[in-house]
Amino acid sequence: MNKDLLNILSNSNKDIDNQKLMDYLSGKLPESEKHEVERWMADNEFANDAMEGLEQFENTRNMEQYVTDLHKDLGKYIQSKKSRREKRKLPDNTLAIIAIVLVVVLCLVGYFLVQKAK
Repeated sequence: MNKDLLNILSNSNKDIDNQKLMDYLSGKLPESEKHEVERWMADNEFANDAMEGLEQFENTRNMEQYVTDLHKDLGKYIQSKKSRREKRKLPDNTLAIIAIVLVVVLCLVGYFLVQKAK
């Protein structure tokens, strides 16, 4: 499985660096960068709601562990969906075989109907 799929934060936003968001939450950013993050959140309502939820974590280490657990769970979920989809997938020649059998059955039914009509 591609490792990029497991990292849900890898390309989650193009406007701001995810490390900067983590530093903002832990209070490690200088004032100028804090204002940049706050301007970005003001423009993005979804990000603002997400940041408010993340601010409720009392310990940033718990948050990092939570994100790591989310990555693992997401990876397992994606892998299980992919394997289920692969199991349900018909081999390429199966559809051709089904079509041929259907045509033969229709021909036989037609033949018997014509014979019975005579």
